[in-house]
Amino acid sequence: MSEETSHDAAAAAAPPVALAKKTAGGNNAYHNFHNDFLHIQDPNERRRLALAEIDKAPFGWYHVRACVVAGVGFFTDSYDIFVVSLLNVMLGIVYFQDSKGKLPQNSDNAIKLATSAGTVIGQLGFGYLADHVGRKKMYGLELIVIIFATIGQALASGSPSVNIVGLIIFWRVLLGVGIGGDYPLSSIITSEFATTKWRGAMMGAVFAQQGIGQLTAAFVMLFLTLGFKEALSQSPGINQCDGCTFDVGRDIEKATEDVKAYMSGRSEGQPDDVARVQNRIAAQEQMQVPKASWSDFFQHYSVRKNALLLFGTAGSWFLLDVAFYGVSLNNASILETIGYSTSGAHNTYDFLYKTSIGNLIIVLAGAVPGYWVSVATLDTLGRKTIQMGGFIILTILFIVWGFAYNHISGHAKLAIFVLAQFFFNFGPNMTTFIIPGEVFPTRYRSTSHGISAASGKIGSIIGQGAIATLRYRDNSTWLDHVLQIYALFMLLGIFTTLCVPETKRKTLEELSGEDQPMPSAIVDDNGSGSQEKRPESL
Repeated sequence: MSEETSHDAAAAAAPPVALAKKTAGGNNAYHNFHNDFLHIQDPNERRRLALAEIDKAPFGWYHVRACVVAGVGFFTDSYDIFVVSLLNVMLGIVYFQDSKGKLPQNSDNAIKLATSAGTVIGQLGFGYLADHVGRKKMYGLELIVIIFATIGQALASGSPSVNIVGLIIFWRVLLGVGIGGDYPLSSIITSEFATTKWRGAMMGAVFAQQGIGQLTAAFVMLFLTLGFKEALSQSPGINQCDGCTFDVGRDIEKATEDVKAYMSGRSEGQPDDVARVQNRIAAQEQMQVPKASWSDFFQHYSVRKNALLLFGTAGSWFLLDVAFYGVSLNNASILETIGYSTSGAHNTYDFLYKTSIGNLIIVLAGAVPGYWVSVATLDTLGRKTIQMGGFIILTILFIVWGFAYNHISGHAKLAIFVLAQFFFNFGPNMTTFIIPGEVFPTRYRSTSHGISAASGKIGSIIGQGAIATLRYRDNSTWLDHVLQIYALFMLLGIFTTLCVPETKRKTLEELSGEDQPMPSAIVDDNGSGSQEKRPESL
């Protein structure tokens, strides 16, 4: 009898268990998975079950909505990056008439590299903050930075006291910071809310907006040229022109509500405040997922497997962007072979028209088809297969292009250029964006993606700012040797690809390193570790 009394007393003294509250929402189109698991008291298990439902959910409008939200941001990023060629042409015509309407080479390079320099800062900074503060807060902040910098750039103008090139460089560095933040966040947000079966296609569709942004920039240039045809036709000619609520906030109730809100089409969950506080306190005691910290970061990447994975994603992106951005330096010669050379332009209108049409042809011939073939095949062929195949084919193309440069016709060079554009995008340009958004643990997914993306931008700076200067040496062209250098970078990309795993049709939980021993700080008394889970909130 005394044993029963002591048991009852212990039960009475135990803190009340915070019950999950039934929530409104959900219909035939958007099932409310949260209410299916109200009977589960363990927050780890309730969370696991809710995530499992998202992983196996059939493709629906909420997936389309996630792609649109992330894709719109990436579309604007791409437009802002690739419209710089039009910007520099216009700046030369308006502000440098004494130089035959051409922007000085140093100013042209500085404006183009300014965005890449800012992007490196944004990728590292926002990638780190997204893992520590939360995806949604940082996503909104980087969009504000992009909007503010774009408006400032559009309103900038020169004066006797302020140099227009300096102003544009300032705004494009700031713009690059915002764009850099969008790289890891767009990838991570899409991957964490995607169904496992179609995660590759969803992330690919977001990245494919880069091609749409390039296309839109070319169309805007064409429409502006046509709209001011009369005025531009009267202008003198131009000689030439170069072409994580859960893992960050430990807020289970809010995280679970956000899963339900995502599935039902609302912006965020509205949990019961009392239940939210009770579950948050319980989570601090029950959940064993480590929080992001510098010590844990270095401990995680001190494991050889993890270090090689980061080397594989960052190295592949670096090697790709050296050639991807550097090859655009050949646009002038390519445009000449297809009959849209700007060297024979009779006036400003003729110059801008030929430039815009030539850019449209280049984008439509190779870049855009490559993006969407990738979207269609990422979840069947696999990311690693596409990346490996792309690097191999690009190596062959650049070897042929470089070593036979002086022995093949202009049309053959055009064919190689179009094929290179296609296999850049149906290859490593697509997969280097997707893989880092899948393979890293939640607490460092955004930071690691930012490191990988920043490595790529450093590669683009080298491709544009260092290797580009080798095009002409001792008053002779070295373009063939530059192409041979790019072939070497593509060859090295084959070996860095060996360091990344195949991720198709695997959940983020499978890919987050759960097979590794957990750090001693988060192993319980029984020696059991916890599983890494993704946050349910933007």
